[in-house]
Amino acid sequence: MTATQNTNGASVELLGRLGLAALFLMAGLGKISGYDGTAAYMESAGVPGLLLPAVIAAEVLGALFLAAGFMTRWTAWALALFSVVSAVLFHFDFANQMQSTMFLKNIAIAGGLLILAYHGAGRLSIDHKRTGA
Repeated sequence: MTATQNTNGASVELLGRLGLAALFLMAGLGKISGYDGTAAYMESAGVPGLLLPAVIAAEVLGALFLAAGFMTRWTAWALALFSVVSAVLFHFDFANQMQSTMFLKNIAIAGGLLILAYHGAGRLSIDHKRTGA
């Protein structure tokens, strides 16, 4: 592998992490600005609205951890699980095309996170600086 390929690979890893992080950060911040509506939506799906602060924390902190490449493997596993559980709880209506698409989107995000969990954050990360992984 050439030095250019190695640098490009590190940049691609970082961009991938930032893309995944952006999704979770925007979702978490959106839940803050639409707190009451989100809590009501959760309740309508049988999920206690009291869990909303934990959901927001998971999304926002998970996003920041992914972006920084900090505890990346654990964070990716946790967010992958979160994505699958969210898909099942909130988008498991295959008769509704939008919900079916949202379900598959969550599964695809989980897939990307599992790849990240397996491969790690890459060179441009706190994890790499701390452990070389």
